Amino acid sequence: MDSSGARDYFVDLQARIVTRLEAIDGAGFGRDVWERQGGGGVTCVIEQGQVFERGGVNFSHVRGGELPASATAARPQLAGRAFEVMGVSLVLHPRNPYAPTVHMNVRLFVARSRAGEAVAAPSAQPVWWFGGGMDLTPYYGFEEDATHFHRSCRDALSPFGADYHPRYKSWCDEYFFLRHRGEPRGIGGIFFDDLCEGGFAHCFALTRSVGDHFLPAYEPILGRRKDMPYGERERDFQAYRRGRYVEFNLVYDRGTLFGLQSNGRAEAILMSLPPLAKWRYDWRPAPDSPEARLYTDFLRARDWLEA
Repeated sequence: MDSSGARDYFVDLQARIVTRLEAIDGAGFGRDVWERQGGGGVTCVIEQGQVFERGGVNFSHVRGGELPASATAARPQLAGRAFEVMGVSLVLHPRNPYAPTVHMNVRLFVARSRAGEAVAAPSAQPVWWFGGGMDLTPYYGFEEDATHFHRSCRDALSPFGADYHPRYKSWCDEYFFLRHRGEPRGIGGIFFDDLCEGGFAHCFALTRSVGDHFLPAYEPILGRRKDMPYGERERDFQAYRRGRYVEFNLVYDRGTLFGLQSNGRAEAILMSLPPLAKWRYDWRPAPDSPEARLYTDFLRARDWLEA
């Protein structure tokens, strides 16, 4: 296992995505290079741009003396181990309500020996795994957008085996679900974690493919929607639905919990939240309205490849 190659890829991926997003928006991202004990990173953020009301594309590479509870929930045998984690995480909140919010991340975890443990001991050997994915959160649904996004996710995984996309699509539907609301956060995409089957080279190649397919998955959708006319009604509904995004990230999201539990940099962790959001008591959309159609036609598990 050579984690240096993964770091080089993540740094380059961040740079490529930011360069393209700056060309789309016409405004630049602010770059915040930060360091802390055990690592650092580069936070690239845009606020009040022409297209993006807020967006962040973050690279981080940090080490710590003990894996947080959020990282060992599925691997209790690793509790107490030192760790190294690196990757790219992004969230984009466009201004136009017809343009969907999007999230993507790719990462590598390495669990190393516990303090005072002999490095040669079998229990002290490094344990690595990759994780990541991308998902789409529209406020107004368009079937051609959903189909394109899911086909791009399939194309990212198909070179590695026909079974990956169905598994990772289902995992995404299950993961990005607000249990207290009984509804999905958006229309899903793909999600994976604990990926180590097939060896490091295979898993790294799959993770790179997911990262490399992000722009082809999202940019055509953004291009179709970013200049559509809208009014206060659409902005109001967008803010209401953004409230669901906040709820998921603060209650369920593993990345947010890991960052906060590992004493991460709060500004970089919470840049995923939208700049404006609203909550209303027991609100329901008008029947047969475009807002109601989001719930009936899009906020449910579907096989978008057949759409």
